[in-house]
Amino acid sequence: MTVLQLGDITVKRIIEHEIPVYYPSDFFDEATPEAVEPYREWLEPKALCPRTGRMIMPVLSYLVRTRHHCILIDTCVGCRKAYAEPPEWHQQRQNEVWLSNLKAADAYPEDIDYVFCTHLHSDHCGWNTNLVDGRWIPTFPNAKYVFARNEYQEMESENSLIFIENLQPILEADQAVLVDLDYALDDEIWLEPTVGHTIGHVAVHLKSGQHRAVMCGDLMHTPLQLAEPGWSPTFEYDRAASTSTRKTFLTSHSETDTLVLTSHFPSPSIGHVIPRGNSYDFRYI
Repeated sequence: MTVLQLGDITVKRIIEHEIPVYYPSDFFDEATPEAVEPYREWLEPKALCPRTGRMIMPVLSYLVRTRHHCILIDTCVGCRKAYAEPPEWHQQRQNEVWLSNLKAADAYPEDIDYVFCTHLHSDHCGWNTNLVDGRWIPTFPNAKYVFARNEYQEMESENSLIFIENLQPILEADQAVLVDLDYALDDEIWLEPTVGHTIGHVAVHLKSGQHRAVMCGDLMHTPLQLAEPGWSPTFEYDRAASTSTRKTFLTSHSETDTLVLTSHFPSPSIGHVIPRGNSYDFRYI
């Protein structure tokens, strides 16, 4: 288990699974074999599987303990969910590995005060709820769930399985807090709008004294986007905005003391953005 101490804040990485899933070309129009080839030596074997050529992308959460609160950032794929894509994740949905890993980090569902979702895709809000006696109920009975207001409203209008299983039960239990994209919980935890991947995507900032970190969600899916910041997945809400947001983020955090907590970079998933020629690299902790 990766554990990070930021002054008075403790961060633990809670992993659900870490497997090769997508080919780069599944994500990026630009990712032809010829375009990816110069980066293979740099990416393999941690971020790109040498045998299959698929990107190795963990699905994970961060457990954050401040002086005042116990917080979860993102809640992974979940268990027994009906949505079946991608198939590589579907087989993971019949187990409770993530919940066991949370308990191994000395946290139980009842301990969580706040759940922050960087966005509301299926691999970031799945454990928001759990199936009990045929009903989806909040997994964290004492928590307030913080959602970007515009993103929640977008999901509500779509009324997809993700909304029905992962979000609607939270609102019905009066545990949802719908906020603006620049919401601040206190002087240690606040949101930054990072729109592009979704309409209400946010990064979550952590600060204790002089120590800083930021959880970037799906602003970046793979270290390949450090080498090629202009590559945005084909399924982005707004690809141009995603590219612009990512470039601004990388410029802002390159060669700083701010640790970047990623959602899908290979273990340990945390590090610093550093320059690499005309683009960037990632120095893992």
